[in-house]
Amino acid sequence: MIPLFGDEKRRKINLGGSRSVSSHEAVLSQAKAQRTERQNIRRRQESALRIQAWWRGTHEARIVRRRLIARFQEDIRGLDGLRCLVLVAGNEEMLGQWSATVVNDGEAGPARESWLVLIRQAAVLLLQSVADSPQSHNAPNHLRILGALLSTAKTSAVLGPHGPELSLDITRHLLRHDYYRHLSAAFSNIPIDEKKTPSLPLLVPLLTHPLSNFADSYPDMYAQAFLALFQHIFPLPLLPNRLPLSSLSELSARLPLSSVSVIAPFIPDLVSILPVESKVHVISNLLAFTPPRYPKLPPAAIETYLQLIVALMNSLPPHALEPPTPGASIQAVKRPDDSDSEVEAPSDLFTISSSAPLPSLPALDSRTLKRLQTMVSPSHITALSAVTQHPATNRPLFYNFLFSVCTVWPTRADSVLSNSVLSTGGGLIRELYRGYVRSSPLGRDDSAAALMDPAHASQWPLLLLLTDLYNQALLTMGDDEFFSSVRDTNAPRNPLSLDELISFSRQLLNIAFILYWREDQAGVQEGSLPGFSLKWVDVREKITRCLQAIHARDSRKPFTPPNHWHMISQTEIHSFVEAAVVEELQLLQPVGARPLTKRQISFLSPRLGVLHNIPFAIPFDVRVSIFRSFVQSDMAMHGVDRHSFVGFRNRQRIAVRRGHISEDGFNKLENVDLKKPLEIEFIDQFGEVEAGIDGGGVFKEFFTELCKEVFDTNRGLWLTNKNNELYPNPHSYATEPTNLDWYRFIGRVLGKALYEGILVDVAFAGFFLAKWLGKQSFLDDLASLDPELYQGLIFLKHYTENPEDLSINFAVSEDGACPADVPGLAHLFVEFGVSKTVDLCPNGSNIPVTRENRLAYIYRMSHYRLTKQIRLQSQAFFEGLSEMIDPKWLRMFNQQELQILLGGVNAPIDVEDLRANTVYGGLYDNDHPTIVAFWNVVNSFDQDQRRALLRFVTSVGRPPLLGFKGLVPNFSIRDAGESQDRLPTASTCVNLLKLPRYNSERVLREKLLQAIFSGAGFDLS
Repeated sequence: MIPLFGDEKRRKINLGGSRSVSSHEAVLSQAKAQRTERQNIRRRQESALRIQAWWRGTHEARIVRRRLIARFQEDIRGLDGLRCLVLVAGNEEMLGQWSATVVNDGEAGPARESWLVLIRQAAVLLLQSVADSPQSHNAPNHLRILGALLSTAKTSAVLGPHGPELSLDITRHLLRHDYYRHLSAAFSNIPIDEKKTPSLPLLVPLLTHPLSNFADSYPDMYAQAFLALFQHIFPLPLLPNRLPLSSLSELSARLPLSSVSVIAPFIPDLVSILPVESKVHVISNLLAFTPPRYPKLPPAAIETYLQLIVALMNSLPPHALEPPTPGASIQAVKRPDDSDSEVEAPSDLFTISSSAPLPSLPALDSRTLKRLQTMVSPSHITALSAVTQHPATNRPLFYNFLFSVCTVWPTRADSVLSNSVLSTGGGLIRELYRGYVRSSPLGRDDSAAALMDPAHASQWPLLLLLTDLYNQALLTMGDDEFFSSVRDTNAPRNPLSLDELISFSRQLLNIAFILYWREDQAGVQEGSLPGFSLKWVDVREKITRCLQAIHARDSRKPFTPPNHWHMISQTEIHSFVEAAVVEELQLLQPVGARPLTKRQISFLSPRLGVLHNIPFAIPFDVRVSIFRSFVQSDMAMHGVDRHSFVGFRNRQRIAVRRGHISEDGFNKLENVDLKKPLEIEFIDQFGEVEAGIDGGGVFKEFFTELCKEVFDTNRGLWLTNKNNELYPNPHSYATEPTNLDWYRFIGRVLGKALYEGILVDVAFAGFFLAKWLGKQSFLDDLASLDPELYQGLIFLKHYTENPEDLSINFAVSEDGACPADVPGLAHLFVEFGVSKTVDLCPNGSNIPVTRENRLAYIYRMSHYRLTKQIRLQSQAFFEGLSEMIDPKWLRMFNQQELQILLGGVNAPIDVEDLRANTVYGGLYDNDHPTIVAFWNVVNSFDQDQRRALLRFVTSVGRPPLLGFKGLVPNFSIRDAGESQDRLPTASTCVNLLKLPRYNSERVLREKLLQAIFSGAGFDLS
């Protein structure tokens, strides 16, 4: 049947249940596909129309272009030819023909308004062509035309009075079209070593034409051109090396550096847009053109120049001016051959090693590095210092320059600081302090917010440079020079008077304490000094180093008033101690974990940060109390209760033979945990165990005898200086493995003494004690080791003639038997009678000591004698010591305090303090007649007799550090019967005096003196 009304187009509806759903989905899918197909058809039609339109336009353009080219060939010099040239932009052949014709004919065409508009556009085409192909055969002609158009002298010669106006107009137009960026591209596209390229002599005048054109009447355009020069031309690598000598001289003469002050307002913006590598090259190129002009530059130009240099350096990452070799990284700086020290070395000793990855730094050409090094040369710094002495010059900018160099270029900081100190004889330090730092608000206000206020940013470089300079001066300043009289102007002296040092050190202490005590340690660790890349934590470390150096001098020979260094009031001491102990417990680490650095500790614990960095801010007795609390906490962790004797049976029992104490101690204590109590049994000459129970007294006897033997200088491990102070033997004999084991054992023994609070009658040299604390030893420490060498180095430091006349080099003879500069002896390591010469630096035997490097020689010689010769011995000793005592506990003290901690207070015995802390047993009490007589007798004793009594009862003749209240157990007296013939006896294990009830004070005195000086009456029961 044929449908009558077109039923074939009617929608077919499925009424068959689930099948209808499937049909519905199929309909929707089909409709979507049809819609997509219609869209594709429409898109293809539109694309076809666009292609057709483009083709028609291109076809017409080609026709027009051919007509324009033909018309150009008919009238190259005319206005139509110029118009065709501009319209057919980018045709190098046409541009070359036009420029060649203009140059050869010597004319640029008719001077009409329309020509002026076209010639500006043609100049842009010439500039772009030169930028892309500066070595093409057309480039010289292009440059000649540009030079003629921009030269007011040449345009005036052709156009008369209208010439300068034409040059100015074209110059403005070119600047708006990236004139200096295109010139920079042109220079960059010429290889650096191809100085004979014909374009180069023609490019150089174009660099300064805009400056010449705008110099007199257009200050805004002049500043814009000057700024563009610094933005695009000065960042060119090796700019002076790109130019032939004649062009370099021309550019140097034409650069108007005397007017560089016009860019002063734009320096922050300029620095912000330049990448790191470009900043380095700007500095390098400025150093090539500016220093010879220093004397002739006006003060404003010098100021702007320094502002620019400082701003560029402050925006650079460290080491950007001297990048390390590829694949290297910067490790925490440590002194050579002294890896256990955290103290920074002078910068010329910085080394690059593999550790944390470096920031991305540009690889610099050796010629750029060589030019950068002129910035830190003594002659350059002296010249810069001289020109900034002008009254109209902002002198602090010179200080900012020195500070920035030392911060950004740490490998050169040492030489910069040393030369600055040496060349001025300390005058720069005095000028900085008296002129600027003394009146600075920094350190005068105890408010942390005020201290870190950006309003004080300009004061920080002056203060920090002073701390660096003075700290550098102290490295090679002897105590005689430090304490010399200001009035004696002929003798070398301290740049600052002692009164000034008192004020300056307090100012630094205020700042350091605030930065350590500040609750927001994250801000200190991560925040930076406003305007500088230096972090606050680095500021704190600089100030801390200088503070520690000044305090070390005050410790040896006090010059500050009482309580000068203390920052905690008496009301805060108790809470400080409790909080410090809690923080220490919180920082306890699992066995084997990597020790925390002082910076990490400061971040986690402000109080421990103070104790480990500026401990002198806390009174000594408070620190001793904290130390004892740390030890007690550690004992508790090891299950030791020093106040209880219940655990005697669990003590580690060690048997030692009389006469072989050190040998048996070395062998039997090797694998013993010395943190736990020891029970000593003495074996007599017959092989029998001596009677008695070790309640601590036998151990004290063993320990005392052990120390006498191991520190005997006849054993070859230790030497003494003229003050009978011990230090490790530097001879190679002492570095043999067996002897290093002995040093390790002795370290454990001394650690046990500190751990138990046992005083040891041993005195160590100050420079060796400094190593216990992770500190370095310098020239001032050398006097205690080698007075003759010390005096010789002081003589060299202040030698007014040429040091090279002394024929000294950077090498040292081990035994002093031969000159250090004898050829062929360098690196000769032969012992036992044959001298050996050791280089103090690579190839040191061939490096003479000069006026410029003598401070480096003094430092290296001191470092060798005080540190390098005993490095292995000290390292082994500290390994043993650190098994017993956490090194950070010792950092709470200085050398003198550590000696007191080891040997006790060499002070008079306070009888009243002893009496107030004495307990009685048996029939005795405070009012018993024998006790009254006893104290009367003791009061009549001189100090030697009192020390003998104390040694008799406790085995130690010095009073406890914190007074007799700290003696454990307390000093005790118990009655020992009525016999008048019996001598007093003592049990040193419990600090007990057994005193018979004598009938008279005279008898008591006689018997007591006989007992304490004869050694009789030792009782272990």
